[in-house]
Amino acid sequence: MVDARGYSCPIPVVMVQRAVKAENPQSLTVLVDEQVCVENVTRFANASGYTVTVTRDGDDFRMELKK
Repeated sequence: MVDARGYSCPIPVVMVQRAVKAENPQSLTVLVDEQVCVENVTRFANASGYTVTVTRDGDDFRMELKK
């Protein structure tokens, strides 16, 4: 899991990039708290071969990345 809440872009994308590079996971949960982070992480994830499902919980977004 990558908890990127409280960080502004591009930090959440960098955090996800590092997790993907280090672990090459089949699935990854990412927590963010800004819509722009959702968009940027989704763009990176799609380019890396992941599909993304986003759910909102109050002010937070839970992103499920799956290959």
